[in-house]
Amino acid sequence: MSFMYIVYVIGCLSLLVAGVIEQRNHYSHLRRIPQRVLVNGIRGKSSITRLCAGALRGGGKIVVAKTTGTAARFIYPDATEEPVYRKFGIANVIEQVGIVRRAAAFSPDALVIECMAVMPALQEVNQTKLIQSTIGVLSNVREDHVAEMGPTLDDIARSLSRSMPVGGVCVTAERERLPVLYQEAAKRKCDLIVVDPNDVTDQEMRGFSYFTFKENVAIALEVAARLGVTRQAALNGMWNAPPDPGVLTVKEYQVRDTSIRFANVFAANDPESTLQNIQQLGRQGLIGRPLCLLINCRPDRVERNGQMGGLVSKLRADRVVLIGEPTRSAAATISGEFQKRVVDLGGRQPAPELLDALLNAVGSGASVVAVGNIHGQGEALLDELDKLPTR
Repeated sequence: MSFMYIVYVIGCLSLLVAGVIEQRNHYSHLRRIPQRVLVNGIRGKSSITRLCAGALRGGGKIVVAKTTGTAARFIYPDATEEPVYRKFGIANVIEQVGIVRRAAAFSPDALVIECMAVMPALQEVNQTKLIQSTIGVLSNVREDHVAEMGPTLDDIARSLSRSMPVGGVCVTAERERLPVLYQEAAKRKCDLIVVDPNDVTDQEMRGFSYFTFKENVAIALEVAARLGVTRQAALNGMWNAPPDPGVLTVKEYQVRDTSIRFANVFAANDPESTLQNIQQLGRQGLIGRPLCLLINCRPDRVERNGQMGGLVSKLRADRVVLIGEPTRSAAATISGEFQKRVVDLGGRQPAPELLDALLNAVGSGASVVAVGNIHGQGEALLDELDKLPTR
């Protein structure tokens, strides 16, 4: 019995010593990265991470970046990238330790890294223990992850504020929850910088080959300026930065005698951002009528499925196509007058059959806007669409 006790004590002591050594090594790696930018918020984190990295590269900085969103990527100083390997495909905030170690090997001027924590306590651990950012970014406050961060927008704002660097700087484009953010910043002696998207001109936005928001660009410009990069150099770097795989795109596909215009809005998966994206596409003439709203449902995102169904009446969609599971979670929130416009394709069709069913449902010349979440049937449909010729 005493032997087992001794083995247990030795095992515990060994784990303690190993933990202390790992922590000291991690802090040593952090000290080798002078500037650490932690990007948090509800929408746009991956895009802002890439824009910040591109802006700093434009100024001649050695930058390593890591995104977490649609497809987690480790981005090298030369802007090449590779997927982040995850054992069993499960994301865990502890992977940030390995990212910091890899980044430190390049002796970079800066690391730009997306916050991957959702739980408020983990967001604080991510900042205080794992990244210790010198500059924080809080993109916006939207209604999402309410089960983890709180039922109200003020609760979500307070949760996101846990990633603010104590005694540092936090850059945000948020407007509606500024009083809460200022209170949280004051608690941490953090200087909250609010950017104005109107400072970014339409001419500057035309330099992008993909769709992005002025708010995101304004944040990246502010971060770059604080690290000594001129505006033009930062813009050149952003224009040349590769976009996130989940970036909003609009493509026109031709299938036999049928053509559709397909807008991938999967990445903006909270209702407010989704609606803003679709309205912006309409203003730019990238989509038109007849308008089909394609909602991809996930069993672990039932609340979000319902939120997407609630957009049907706001958009006055001419057709609604439901895919994934459970489609009833989205159908239940579609108002009565639009129920006759719903086509439920379910969640188990092979990709070729799913595409054929979609084309039959919407008809030629329609604009299809894909919303909800990309995983599952959404990914399968996009892969099938990529096989088609574009116009």
